Amino acid sequence: MSRFFGNVRQNGYVVRDIDAALKHWTEVLGVGPFYYIDSVPVDHFTHRGVPSDVELSIALGNSGDLQIELIQQRNDAPSMYKEFLDAGHEGLQHMAYWTQTYQEDYDRLTGQGYKVGQEGQIGGEQGRFVYFDTEAHGGTVIELSDISGAKGSFFEHIRKAADGWDGGKPIRRAR
Repeated sequence: MSRFFGNVRQNGYVVRDIDAALKHWTEVLGVGPFYYIDSVPVDHFTHRGVPSDVELSIALGNSGDLQIELIQQRNDAPSMYKEFLDAGHEGLQHMAYWTQTYQEDYDRLTGQGYKVGQEGQIGGEQGRFVYFDTEAHGGTVIELSDISGAKGSFFEHIRKAADGWDGGKPIRRAR
């Protein structure tokens, strides 16, 4: 538990080949099922304060209470994901903390000096997220994600699907 953010709820892995990553996580590590979104409908996205037309595929699965997010960027739009890959990295890029008081936490953290690297929204205002520019070494970017709306319910559904998962239907399409 972080005294600044609470419990880590998600580890985000930026990958070059999401199909290979899904195979590794489900078949080699036995984690799943994963909910896959081939083309994430991003409402808006900014990278370092400038709008960016990032195109993403993601897959979400749980290992206990920890959500695993696999992210493949499908274009060359500016993002922290692209920066991570361009630096020669692949794998754990961020840790996410979830909140139901997003704006309050966002204001507190930016007020404490945390700098926004990228932010956006998926599925309306309650789908907001921000990545703070905290990377001192691979995997230390901090994401704050609003789960006060439908995203929180979806995340809970994913967690419950992982409880007692028998290996059947390892990859499930989500919209």
